[in-house]
Amino acid sequence: MKQAIVTGGTRGIGAGVARSLADAGWSVIAASVSDSELDAFAPQAGITTQLLDVTDQASVDAVFGNLRRLDALVNCAGILLRGEEYDIDVFARVLDVNLTGTMRCCLAAQPLLVKQGGAIVNTASMLSTFGGPLVPAYSASKGGVAQLTKALAGRWAEDGVRVNAIAPGWIETEMTQGLREDPERTEGIMARTPMKRWGKPEEVGAFVRWLLSEDASFVTGSVYPVDGGYLAM
Repeated sequence: MKQAIVTGGTRGIGAGVARSLADAGWSVIAASVSDSELDAFAPQAGITTQLLDVTDQASVDAVFGNLRRLDALVNCAGILLRGEEYDIDVFARVLDVNLTGTMRCCLAAQPLLVKQGGAIVNTASMLSTFGGPLVPAYSASKGGVAQLTKALAGRWAEDGVRVNAIAPGWIETEMTQGLREDPERTEGIMARTPMKRWGKPEEVGAFVRWLLSEDASFVTGSVYPVDGGYLAM
């Protein structure tokens, strides 16, 4: 049975990815930095939970060091602190989680993935393409994730490890709840989204599942919008 670890895998897009992979027969470790998130996660066959702080090298080493097999890493751990990110300490914290945390996990996973010919999917964003004035750290970190993905893909292709990224659009998650409850903001978002609706975490999960499959065996180094057409407008 193939095994995957999904960081940030107990809520939002990460949970959608974890459930999609489990539904397809994968053994999935859904990791989270928070005990409360682990406790709140609804159990499902094929998914186990694990405490993991992607900003703590010792935590990363402990989790990946205990794995005997790994076929896929999906980096979904991330934070956005709207309105606070012009504080330099907050800026550094967001980059440490979203960008450096992604790199920590990629480096820890790579030796295991080489053995299986495995794959990595990172989580970029629409803000990898354009800036977010209220979220400079989030924007910078997600731009970095896109470029990191391309760099790792080029370096690790000869080892048989594929590295891609998704760039989710407006998805129904805890992170977008405030926007979804604001009629004016929702109207603006829907006006630019050709499909005229919010995406669902499981729809992102289905695409990640394809990227990790043999059907995507010649795909690496790419960043894929999953956004209902938002970036095309």
